[in-house]
Amino acid sequence: MAPIALTIAGSDSGGGAGIQADLKAMSALGVYGASVITAVTAQNTRAVTAVHGIPLDIIAAQIDAVLTDLDVGAIKIGMLATPEIIHSVADRIAGFSGPVVLDPVMIAKSGDALLAEEAVQTMRDVLLPRATVLTPNLPEAACLLGGAPADTLDEMIAQGHDLCEMGADAVLMKGGHGKGDICHDLLVTTEGVTSEFTAPRQQTHNTHGTGCTLSSSIAAGLAKGLSLTDAVAQAHGYLQGAITQADGLNIGQGHGPVHHFHRVWSA
Repeated sequence: MAPIALTIAGSDSGGGAGIQADLKAMSALGVYGASVITAVTAQNTRAVTAVHGIPLDIIAAQIDAVLTDLDVGAIKIGMLATPEIIHSVADRIAGFSGPVVLDPVMIAKSGDALLAEEAVQTMRDVLLPRATVLTPNLPEAACLLGGAPADTLDEMIAQGHDLCEMGADAVLMKGGHGKGDICHDLLVTTEGVTSEFTAPRQQTHNTHGTGCTLSSSIAAGLAKGLSLTDAVAQAHGYLQGAITQADGLNIGQGHGPVHHFHRVWSA
């Protein structure tokens, strides 16, 4: 049987992020992707112009439909938008025993908010302790901690440990918003182990959906039975290739998407 991963996230009508990016990444990595849509967004490479939250009973019904039939190996959670949606998702996955990748989606690449301000505390209290791995960028980590974004690797490690103390088993501190020619991603665990993943910082505006793609790629690796470190390493390498070929896609007039199928066809 093919490995299966489930993404619980919002839909991006432009196809570069959210559910669409998750399913593309999972498929590209040889994993069958199932999906639960939490919100429908009207967005493209330039802006998010509308957001419609899916009714709570429909979100719950989607999760139940998938988990009672499909042998899901890992769950990725992305955009949840409101405290009510966060509680609904947490309740429905309470009996799931596999790994959970939590991507605390807060702001779209365009700068538009995707998480209500009052939902941040709910995410801290309800979902963060459920995460096998949390995957925040530097502004998201700072928001969850109520502080300033990390400026140095030592500060990234310290914030990763602080988030682990809030309940996450591990935290992947993503350095895409950092400075310097080298981008550093740091995997911090409750055991105090830190693994570093580095890559040259690529000069491109076409990075729409990178966070979604990375988190769903990690979930794909975990669904295939990889260790967390190996799943992150696989996802990191895959995403770097997707960013490298992003400019060739020439999609949209703003922040274009990465090339999810760069290993299948060249842009």
